[in-house]
Amino acid sequence: MPQVHSLLDAARLLHNLQRVNEIAQTLSGNLEADEIAGQVTNALVDRFGCAFARIWLVEADQAFLRLVASSGLYTHLNGSFARVPMGAFKVGKIAQNRVPFLSNRLPDETWVKDRQWALEKDIQGFAGYPLMAGDRVLGVLATFSHQAFDPEFLEVLQVLCMTLTVALDAARQHQASPVAANSHSSRGLSLSDQMARILGDTQFTLVGTEPALPTSLTYLFLRATEALEGLDCSYCRLSYAADKVMLEAIATVPRPTADDANANGRHSPCDEITQINTHFSELNALAQQLGGALATQLVMGGQACQLVLEMSHQQNPRAATTAQSVLSSREQQIMQLLAEGKRDRNIAEELFISESTVKFHINNSLTKLEAKNRYQGVYRAAIRGWI
Repeated sequence: MPQVHSLLDAARLLHNLQRVNEIAQTLSGNLEADEIAGQVTNALVDRFGCAFARIWLVEADQAFLRLVASSGLYTHLNGSFARVPMGAFKVGKIAQNRVPFLSNRLPDETWVKDRQWALEKDIQGFAGYPLMAGDRVLGVLATFSHQAFDPEFLEVLQVLCMTLTVALDAARQHQASPVAANSHSSRGLSLSDQMARILGDTQFTLVGTEPALPTSLTYLFLRATEALEGLDCSYCRLSYAADKVMLEAIATVPRPTADDANANGRHSPCDEITQINTHFSELNALAQQLGGALATQLVMGGQACQLVLEMSHQQNPRAATTAQSVLSSREQQIMQLLAEGKRDRNIAEELFISESTVKFHINNSLTKLEAKNRYQGVYRAAIRGWI
């Protein structure tokens, strides 16, 4: 019976993660933060049956959160919770402490401002999740339900908020970036023309016939160009094929700071790789969210880095899921068994290997998938069509 319960939980989790993937697909190409937030709150009500859902974003002064989306029982954006001070009420505390929270006894929570309201509206469940981009908090997502939330619902929100945060951060940075500021003067220009403007005297090459690209991809490539120019880019090539567009570039390696030196006061190649990965981390996250890939490596004896950004012409984030899996056949096999709700011991028995070997393959898979836990690993492998 415990095994059956595990299977049912795993099946429910995978079903919910599939819903999250469907929501993520709707965000592709949108660079309006308020619209993105509204799409997500609508989806939480429509697809997950929440009584209502809301998203607050941190204002520029970092002192308040502004309500930007509300769906379900309440759709207005004014009222007593339109602006919440950082650290005030539960929403403000989630933003300040950056700790997710779930309760299935909302009327009994001491922090609830109006217990009678919760009873009259029959609100039982509450789940709140901070929207984090690295060490920055962008806002808070909160959902309310007539029924108790499943225990794994926070895991579902975690995956949803990862995608949501990338989309919101890209949208907000787009509005504040030179790309947006110069959008009027760049209107009508091709991507290569806009890149050439940013790169200035850098050697730049265009290969292939240039089609019109979705706004999201144009934004991504322009952000990548700005990042390269900030590293003193010496060479850049934009290539078009029948179904993909690729950016290849060589740029000076950012030098590690004194704090990154090892015990001998020297910098290792690992320090430089870390600097490169940090410099391109947000672009990498955005590329993955749009269904593509960004890769970097040291060249010229560690004096420079090579960047390759490859994206499908298609807007659908699932477009890249048919690519060859980075997981070995054994790793795919084990991830599939995990997706079916089986424990390490059961997997070991079925495959005639030790539990330690199972854990070894799982850890390798999570590293390749850049997943923080098994739930994320299974989800990412599933949406790429690898299990």
